[in-house]
Amino acid sequence: MRRVVVTGLGTINPLGNTVDSSWDSLINSESGISQITNFDISNLPCKIAGTIEDTQINDQIVTPRDRRKIDRFIVLGLIAAEEAMKDSGFISVDKTSFRSGVMVGSGIGGLDTIYRNSSILDNQGIRKISPFFIPSSLINLLSGQISIKYNLKGPNSSPVTACATGTNAIGDSFTIIKNNKADLMVCGGAEAAVCPLGISGFSAARALCDTFNDSPEKGSRPWDKDRSGFVMGEGAGVLVLEELEHAKKRNANIYCEIKGYGMSGDAYHITKPSEDGNGGFRAMEMALNESLLDSEDIGYVNAHGTSTPVGDTIELSAVERLFGSNKNLFMSSNKSAIGHLLGAAGAVEAIFSIKSIQTKTLPPTLNLDNPDYKTDINLIPHESISKSVNNIISNSFGFGGTNASLVIGN
Repeated sequence: MRRVVVTGLGTINPLGNTVDSSWDSLINSESGISQITNFDISNLPCKIAGTIEDTQINDQIVTPRDRRKIDRFIVLGLIAAEEAMKDSGFISVDKTSFRSGVMVGSGIGGLDTIYRNSSILDNQGIRKISPFFIPSSLINLLSGQISIKYNLKGPNSSPVTACATGTNAIGDSFTIIKNNKADLMVCGGAEAAVCPLGISGFSAARALCDTFNDSPEKGSRPWDKDRSGFVMGEGAGVLVLEELEHAKKRNANIYCEIKGYGMSGDAYHITKPSEDGNGGFRAMEMALNESLLDSEDIGYVNAHGTSTPVGDTIELSAVERLFGSNKNLFMSSNKSAIGHLLGAAGAVEAIFSIKSIQTKTLPPTLNLDNPDYKTDINLIPHESISKSVNNIISNSFGFGGTNASLVIGN
């Protein structure tokens, strides 16, 4: 059986523009959430988000000229991909490029580009529409850009499964390699929906936190009694997955192994998860079964944990149901520090899960001041803890009832 390992990591997110810088901020309980400053928020109910300053964007990776031709989600994805590719040490040559592919998705894609060009059309007419409008906003163009830059001619695709996108991209790439359709896949997610239309749309759906505008860092508070909705974030996470023997032959650094992948559908509601948590439970169970591990082998769950009143409750109950008497289980939510990166969330959280194994440190759940539940699971409030774990489950659940889970381990 072909085994799949991780040989490269890359991210840019509200806590940092590299894996190490963002990880250091995360485990030191720093928050990347602040008041939105790059557009007018005076009439918006939600005024906070996890954003990335333009100064964090490396002009040598994506030049200012090129940035004018592509949406911000592609810019962020290219930055994360560059770090992941350099980290992996992989250089594509003709004889290997057909066995190396790309699968980097997005939940929404070029929303701000669509918003701005629609406004231009209404106010200035068709002649002012950019010729780069369509290729800069299509979700699969991020995978296309990555494949062109690194000469990757194998499988090329882009999942679009809302907030499960990044996890599906990793899981589907794992399956492709496992089934001998490729030897290496660059995979993950990118999102840049912190724009007037994005904030307005999610606010209209009553999904965003609007009760901590004066103290943004307290807005995302999974499992806390005062949570009122998620805080949107932007960023990208990209991983290089590789067949084990392929990685060994080129002496690649191996971080860990992808051991299992599960996915399911709630078939219940367009935005709410199934009340019995069965969808998330089955995704986790499927991933665990494929990994050939027992529930007692899992030491940590990197939760979807969005800070919504309904979603947090349902996920916790599903985890408790799956793990039963495992009293040594730890779980936390990275979204308490970076916000919800939508289609990029699962990929960034998978990277943080890998760093948890590597550094023997479990990141905290910020703002868990008044827990809303009694549970035997340690939700790691406020501060990270030193803990060696060999296997982790990382969860992502999205609108439309789509659920995805990964088992990652040594």
